[in-house]
Amino acid sequence: MNQSPGICFSPDHNYIESSQVIESSKTPPFINFVTLNRMGLTIKTLNNILDSEEDFELHLIDCNSKDNTWEYIQSLNDSRIKSKTRLSQNLGPIYPINLNLTRRKPGQYFFTIDSDTYIKTKNWIERFMEVFEAFPEVGVLGVMRDEPYPRYLPPIIPRVKGHAAYLELKNAAVGVDLDFVPGQLQCLRPELIDEIGYWSEENGYGDAELSPRVTHYTSYKVGFLTTVEIDMAQYIGCDECQGRDICKLSRSVNSCFSLSKKANYNKSFVRKFGWRYLETFKELAEGKRTAYCASIHDPESIKNHVYNQAWAAENFDYYIKYSN
Repeated sequence: MNQSPGICFSPDHNYIESSQVIESSKTPPFINFVTLNRMGLTIKTLNNILDSEEDFELHLIDCNSKDNTWEYIQSLNDSRIKSKTRLSQNLGPIYPINLNLTRRKPGQYFFTIDSDTYIKTKNWIERFMEVFEAFPEVGVLGVMRDEPYPRYLPPIIPRVKGHAAYLELKNAAVGVDLDFVPGQLQCLRPELIDEIGYWSEENGYGDAELSPRVTHYTSYKVGFLTTVEIDMAQYIGCDECQGRDICKLSRSVNSCFSLSKKANYNKSFVRKFGWRYLETFKELAEGKRTAYCASIHDPESIKNHVYNQAWAAENFDYYIKYSN
């Protein structure tokens, strides 16, 4: 495996975790929750998720936060929390989501929720499942971004079947801004995961690469759920923060939000490595690779599928260098 000198990407050596394993005859959906700083938003979002009466398996990853996020995560006690992981370095958004994807059980739906996504709708998992059950061709369901972001829908096709409905992404055009389903609250069908593997570590483009890869290179559709509402507030004042009693930051110097802003290099990553996204789809169009993306967390996947190790390692290196 091609790696940068002195950096160990092995998942066996890059994190600490605690976990519980509970067997169930019917496995509830997997929820991936990744956080980096912004403890105030993390607490607000996680408390809301855990306030739900729905069943799920929650897996938490802290990407080396510099505030007290990890201390808060360690304090949580809920039987639905199945693992708590702290990465020793932030390697960008794709590394942790793929790590959690390796923990998914066969046949398990995979939700991913961003730390700034507050779900206002009760029984939201049930709303997702209704559409997946009514439309077996749907592989990915998400929701529109909301305040403070402007609501925006790319070209869509309304689909209705009985009492269930969703908005199918029409084009998922490669290289077109916002022509994809954003991933702040998103769910993948297990059969689709078997076909596509992981988010691409090679181009690191996340949601923007997932929608066109699924739409154009699998038999599944991607779309928007319209019955779940969210709030995406980007800031909580220290006086309103539910974690103010455990916060040890010198707030006159740094807040958890200023730490988060300093560590966010996603836009500069796209400027530097965006060409890899286009090259990936060029290879797909030319038949040089399939829709399946391998992962460093899954050695067998790398053996059996195309995987540009140099690209992936350089992507991880970029975040290690600038975002820790």
